[in-house]
Amino acid sequence: MARPAARMLIVWHSRTGTARQMAESAHEGALEALRELEALERVSVLLRRAAEATLEDVLESDAYLFCAPENLATLSGEMKEFFDRCYYGALDRVNGRPYLALIAAGSDGAGAVRQIERICTGWRLRPLAPAHVVLTHAQTPEQILAPKTLPEHERERCRTLGATMAAWLV
Repeated sequence: MARPAARMLIVWHSRTGTARQMAESAHEGALEALRELEALERVSVLLRRAAEATLEDVLESDAYLFCAPENLATLSGEMKEFFDRCYYGALDRVNGRPYLALIAAGSDGAGAVRQIERICTGWRLRPLAPAHVVLTHAQTPEQILAPKTLPEHERERCRTLGATMAAWLV
């Protein structure tokens, strides 16, 4: 089978489940949109945990959705390590491609958004929409470390963002 004409790459990391559920919802939305547009043969959607995503995944993709938690006012270590591994190999090779950022945070998210935007600016990617931040409002150590369930309205927002990016590739 020939490679589809376009590929969307979703790279995610999650510690307590919120960012994983955001990425999975975006993936569901992308596939649903492609089914509705009868474009599953033309556009593929690859969902990769940050530790497993490769430079080849980045170079072979036409659009990116990055989804991670904010930890201590910055991107989670696993997501940052993904960018560290792939950054220079992709530099000047992905210019102009679109991206979306989805961030899970307890109370803010701005630090992680700022960091991911700087990385994507270095890659010369174009934001398809402003970063979407989901606040869990977790403030105590117990709340922060506890598994999370993404509310349905946030799942729907992430599905819509995934669908938007997939439809843009058609």
